[in-house]
Amino acid sequence: MNTKKPSGSGNRHFSRSKHQPSTTTQNARQSFSRFRSDDTKLKVIVLGGLEEVGRNCTLMEYNGDIIIIDMGLQFPEENMPGIDYIIPNISYLKGKEKNIRGVIITHAHYDHIGAIPHLITDLGNPPIYALPMTNAIIKKRQEDYKNIRPLNIHNISLKDRLRLGNFELEFFHLNHNIPDTMGVVVKTPEGIIIHTGDWKFDYQPAGEASADLQKIAQIGSQGVLALMSDSTNASQPGHQISESEIGTNLEEIISKAPGRIIIGTFASLLARIKQIIEVAEKLGKVVALDGFSMKSNVEIAKELGYMQFSPKTLIELKRTSDYPDNKVVIICTGAQGEKNASLMRIANGEHRLIKLNSGDTVVFSSSVIPGNERTVQRLKDTLFRKGADVIHYQMMDVHAGGHAKAEDVKLMIRLLNPKYFIPIEGNHFLLHYNARTAVSMGFPKDNIFIADNGQVMEFHRGIGKLTKNKINADYVFVDGLGVSDETNVVLRDRQVLAEDGMVVVIVTVDSKTGKLIQNPDIISRGFVFLKENKELIEDLRHRIKKTVIDSDPLSWADTNLIRNKIRDYVGQFLFSKTEKRPMVLPVVIEV
Repeated sequence: MNTKKPSGSGNRHFSRSKHQPSTTTQNARQSFSRFRSDDTKLKVIVLGGLEEVGRNCTLMEYNGDIIIIDMGLQFPEENMPGIDYIIPNISYLKGKEKNIRGVIITHAHYDHIGAIPHLITDLGNPPIYALPMTNAIIKKRQEDYKNIRPLNIHNISLKDRLRLGNFELEFFHLNHNIPDTMGVVVKTPEGIIIHTGDWKFDYQPAGEASADLQKIAQIGSQGVLALMSDSTNASQPGHQISESEIGTNLEEIISKAPGRIIIGTFASLLARIKQIIEVAEKLGKVVALDGFSMKSNVEIAKELGYMQFSPKTLIELKRTSDYPDNKVVIICTGAQGEKNASLMRIANGEHRLIKLNSGDTVVFSSSVIPGNERTVQRLKDTLFRKGADVIHYQMMDVHAGGHAKAEDVKLMIRLLNPKYFIPIEGNHFLLHYNARTAVSMGFPKDNIFIADNGQVMEFHRGIGKLTKNKINADYVFVDGLGVSDETNVVLRDRQVLAEDGMVVVIVTVDSKTGKLIQNPDIISRGFVFLKENKELIEDLRHRIKKTVIDSDPLSWADTNLIRNKIRDYVGQFLFSKTEKRPMVLPVVIEV
C-alpha cells in the first residue's frame, strides 16, 4: 500500500515517496486517540447537493483541520435567466483557508468538478487529489481560465493512503458512467465516514472492473460511523442496468440502421462513447465526434489508455460525406435539448456541416434530466418532422443510469453496516426516498440524517447529531465572467422583466425652474402593446404630467427624489389597472 507523506509541517502538501522510513507507515496506522480532544467534535457539512441535483460539495472539519470532497456546479433553473451556473457558497471558509488540508474529487463530472476554477484560488489553492482521468479533465478545463494560478494537483491510485492533518483517507473503486470513479473512506478521530460520490454496482461493466465489493466489505468490518450515499436513483426499484446490456442494444440499432446513425449523449459519458466507437469499429463503420468537450474527453481517455481503437475509425465531421450513409456514426452533444448544442442545431437545420436526411436514425442515449422534458420533446418532434427515425431510452434500453437504485443501496448498506446513514446528492424528495430504502431493511429512523445544504452534522464519542445550526449555503451565481452571491438582485430584475416587462418614463424639465418642458415620453417593452392600449398610456402620461406640475419646483434639485416618486406612482397605477408589476425606469432630463 502506498503512503502519502507530508512534505512539511504544515500538513498541506503530500508527495509519494518510495524510500520512507518504516516508522512513517507505522505512524500513519497509529490510533487516532492521540489526536482526540474531549472538547472537539467532528463537523460534517454539505455545501451543495442536498436540495438539488448538482453543486456537490462536502466539507469535514476536526480540531482545526478541514478537507473538502468534490467542488461541483449546478445548472440554472428555468427561472434564472442569464445565469450560466451555480456554485457552492464558501463564505464559511473565509479566514480558514490555511486549515484546508486538501480537496478530494470522486470523479470528473461537472457537478463534481465544475466550481474548481471559480473557488480554488479563494480557498488558498489547496492540493487537489483525484485519479488520473479525473485530474486530466480538470486540467483540460482549467485551460479556459488562463488568469488563474496553476492548480496544486496530485494523481492518486486506489491503493494510496493520504494523511491530511487529523484525517486519514483511503479509496475504493465504484462504477458510474465515467472511468476513474471512486468512493472515499475518511478515517477521523471520531470514526470512519464513507462518501460514495456518484455510484452504481455494475457486474458486467464496459471496459472497466466491477466495483470492489471485497474492499467495501473489508472497510465495513472495521466499523463505519456514517455512510453518505448518492440518492439520485434511489427512488427506483431494482438494480441499475449494466453498461454491457446497453452495448448489446446499441449494436443491434447500429447494425440495422438503413442510413446514418446520429447519437446524442453527454460529453462526459465516456463509457457510452467508448461502447459506440467499439461497436462501430466492429461493424466496419466510421465515427465522427461533434462537440468540443466530447472531443477533448475522448482525446484524454485515449491518451490514458481508457479507449483503444484504430485511428481510421475516428474521422473529422467534415469527412462524413465521403462515406456511404450506412457507414457513418455521428456522436454529438445535445440530448437534453440544449439550445446551442450540436443535436439541436442539426434538427433546426442550422448546423454548418450536418444536414438531416430522411432515413437518418437519431438515438437519445441518455435519460432526460428533470425539468428538460418539454425541451427534449420539442426536439424529438422537430427530428420526426425532418424524416428521421428517433429512438430513446423509453423505447429500448439505450441508456444505463450511472446511479444506484434501491437494491444497490441496500447492498451497499449491508456491506458497510454503518451506524448512521446520510442520503446526499439529490433533491430533497430523493433524499427521503433513499432514507425509505434504508428503513425498509430495518435501519433505525433516528440514525438517518436528512439535512439541508449548510446544516451542521456533529459526531462525538460515537454519537451523531443533526444540529439546527446552519452555515451560509445560499446560491453563488456565475454570470458571464462574474461570480457573486449578490446576483440575486440582478436575477430578481431579470425575472421581473421576463414576467411583466418594463416601462420607461422620460421626463424633460427646465433645470432652473423645474417646469415641465414637454409631455412625458413612455416606452413599453414586454408589458403591453402600445397601439392596443392607447387609452391606458395616455391616462398614464396625463397623470405623470400632473404629478410633475403639482410637485414643488424646489424638489427638482434632488432628481433622485423625483425619480423615486415617479417610479412609485407609476408602479401603483399600472398594477391597479393591469395587475402586473413591470419594471419602471424613470429618466429625468434637465435642460
